[in-house]
Amino acid sequence: MTADDRLEQFIAHEIATPVPGIDALIDHIRGRFGDSVAAILFYGSCLRTGDFENKILDFYVLVDSYRAAYGSGWLALANRVVPPNVFYGETDGPSFRLRAKYAVLSVSHFHRLCGCRTFNSSVWVRFAQPTRLVYGRDPQAQSAVVRALASAVTTSLRSVVGLVGEPVTAERLWRELFRESYRVEFRAEGGTRARDIYNAARDRYEAITPLALSCVGYEPAGDGRFQARTGQAANPRWQRIAWFLRTWQGKTLSVLRLVKATFTFDGGIDYLAWKIQRHSGVEITITPWQRRHPLLAGLVLFVQLRLKGAFR
Repeated sequence: MTADDRLEQFIAHEIATPVPGIDALIDHIRGRFGDSVAAILFYGSCLRTGDFENKILDFYVLVDSYRAAYGSGWLALANRVVPPNVFYGETDGPSFRLRAKYAVLSVSHFHRLCGCRTFNSSVWVRFAQPTRLVYGRDPQAQSAVVRALASAVTTSLRSVVGLVGEPVTAERLWRELFRESYRVEFRAEGGTRARDIYNAARDRYEAITPLALSCVGYEPAGDGRFQARTGQAANPRWQRIAWFLRTWQGKTLSVLRLVKATFTFDGGIDYLAWKIQRHSGVEITITPWQRRHPLLAGLVLFVQLRLKGAFR
């Protein structure tokens, strides 16, 4: 069995872990896109904590194609040009109301955005973290998800392994990855977020690290440390430059996605206010005018919150 096979085997087992209590929400999401849905992935803070009540759960919906999901309208074009499109949905669960924010990508687009040929880190960093496959249409769709998630892990670790110096440890790798990725986007969360994400699944990260590093040219050096095989060490200078450039690219894309979301995300401006207030403590009141003019309001709100220090 190759290193890639072992990594994929680990991920296939991990994503198959059941998530009880959200079947009604999955059915609701599938109902929007019908037979075009190949897979639905659950990730994010609610997965980490297991607390779903009065929370908004995060999903990625993988569809066969944008034409199959939307027809030939502008939503398909928007999803292809500034991915992903994001939507909001809610339904009654077994004991309380379930709410979700779900992003849409085609299967092929998702695979590309998880891979090393994609410079922007937003997708591959997200899906290097724990994920659950809460719906997989068939074995082919499930296999495609496993390959993409394995690619996300190796791409993520490859991007920072040169920054931490040798000998490499799992904790230094993942915390460096999360710190760098949080600088790339406008974030409301505090400076301890990288540590918190790692600690929430420490055993998982320590287990998956040797599998992923073996795929990118590193080997165990004893006591939970790793070193590059001869001639395969990453170049720290180029990795620092790459993350500097990702910061400018990522913040630009974040603004474009916020603008696009005013058209595609039902209730998006209220969700944004809730999200920022929850993480930063900056109180936001959305006026009726802002709801009637979400694009202009979103731009004004962005500037105001930036000046208040609600995100970096």
